[in-house]
Amino acid sequence: MIDLKANPFYLDNDAIAWVENTLAGMTTEEKTGQLFCVLFKEAKPEEFDYVYGILSPGGCMYRVVSTARAVAATQALRVRSKVPLLIAANLEKGGNGIVTEGTLVGSPMEIAATDDVQIAANMAEACAREAAAVGANWAFAPIIDIDTNFRNPITNTRTFGSDPARVRRMGEAYVKRVQELGLAASIKHFPGDGQDERDQHLVTSINDMDCDTWMATYGAAYKAGIEAGTLTAMVGHIMQPAWTRRLNPGIRDEDIMPGTLSPELMQGLLRDNLGFNGLICTDATTMAGYTLAMSRRHAVPESIARGADMFLFARNLEEDYGFMLDGIRQGIITPQRLDEAVTRILATKAALGLHKGLRPISAEIAGQVVGCARHQAWAEECADKAITLVKEQPGVLPITPQRYPRILFYTVEPPVGGEGNYKVQPACAKVKSLLEAEGFQVEEFVSQPYGEGFTTKYEEVVKGYDLILYVANLSTKSNQTVVRIEWKQPMGADCGHYINDVPTVFVSLENPYHLLDFPRVKTYINCYSNNDHCIHQLVEKLTGRSAFKGKSPVDAFCGKWDAHL
Repeated sequence: MIDLKANPFYLDNDAIAWVENTLAGMTTEEKTGQLFCVLFKEAKPEEFDYVYGILSPGGCMYRVVSTARAVAATQALRVRSKVPLLIAANLEKGGNGIVTEGTLVGSPMEIAATDDVQIAANMAEACAREAAAVGANWAFAPIIDIDTNFRNPITNTRTFGSDPARVRRMGEAYVKRVQELGLAASIKHFPGDGQDERDQHLVTSINDMDCDTWMATYGAAYKAGIEAGTLTAMVGHIMQPAWTRRLNPGIRDEDIMPGTLSPELMQGLLRDNLGFNGLICTDATTMAGYTLAMSRRHAVPESIARGADMFLFARNLEEDYGFMLDGIRQGIITPQRLDEAVTRILATKAALGLHKGLRPISAEIAGQVVGCARHQAWAEECADKAITLVKEQPGVLPITPQRYPRILFYTVEPPVGGEGNYKVQPACAKVKSLLEAEGFQVEEFVSQPYGEGFTTKYEEVVKGYDLILYVANLSTKSNQTVVRIEWKQPMGADCGHYINDVPTVFVSLENPYHLLDFPRVKTYINCYSNNDHCIHQLVEKLTGRSAFKGKSPVDAFCGKWDAHL
């Protein structure tokens, strides 16, 4: 039996009656539909027609669309749904996780660099208010992964850093604030990303901590979120062999599964050891970390049978729905387990008050909340408090047109491209433009097709420029294996060849670990986000009008002694 009056649901008798009566009135097919949280990538009517032609889902997720489209989608889906939907988005940085006009308050690592829990609460509030304005009620956040491995290409600035205590504090603050404002939080990605140097989108990754160390770090963060009342937890395609073996002595290596297919991790660790009573949702089941672990025909129903309550996305919705129904008919998912999963889904909806009626929304009202001045001010404050001067050559800063009139400007930025959440957001040109507005003469470095013996004379560069400024804009994103500088040809033409003769400053707008590839640069700055607020505050600090206030939430030196030189 699920205690619906206990943490995190806290349902009253009327809400419990709604859950029980709704469940009793459902067919097996309707219950099965509730298990699915589907993706509406563009939130278009044709997507709705396709999905509802197959099943009536329990939840959905919007990718980033316009405010007007998100409002229209929510209104359309409310009409189609017999049971109110959980509507989710990746609200990790601000309202920009659901709508294009939303506020990017700051990446989790930027938030952490302020070392101010109130900034985390502000970010959560912006997420909640802007998402609720378009009808969403479920935040796929906070990320409480710990960036213990600087080589991990997916965690990085998506985390609150590598200090477990800071991660715990920031995650707990997010959960409390977002749920105070009527959205369900989802602590993720259990059992914890950031240990491996591989991306679970591409491979079944591993958290290889021993049990006691895990419990003192990741476990403490999850425990704090659970005690704060998080309604949901997202389980990743990540193995935790130590806990799996402790809970299932003698298990064969080949039978150790990622969290999304592991009864040891979902039932034994998350529910029994950590005491989580809420809804467990899988991470996206389209990821290779999931598909590589088990035949999909078996994996789809096994995720629910082994402890998940909700199944995120589908490779082919019609086929996956069929796999789930087959699993129910074959007894892989027992009637009791099916009802337990659906009960938690309905209880989450009741805890959000969805059974009492849905708040009216409109594009006009949403437009007053999304991207509002208050949230933008929070983003500016976050940038001001976060930007971190990691190392400094005495006397180089501040930079002014009087001290350094001629700047040689190096950029480390991939070509603009991609789509949706994975589109590269250019930012280096914005820095250059602001510097020119300050009165600097800024000349961009251009790699020349020369070889040994024919390079530009060294003295021409040394005498031709007063300062060299590097600006890197390499973002972490899914489906990549590294976030590293790839120096230009020939022979690393844009490496720091002149650092011993020309004052040189390196600024990273995103990835905080570039000292790995440029250890001897003597002045190094981390911003953690590439939004306009960070760029503005960066120039304020470079020119000395504002002090550097950030406290590095990671080891920016990557454990390398030479990076301290």
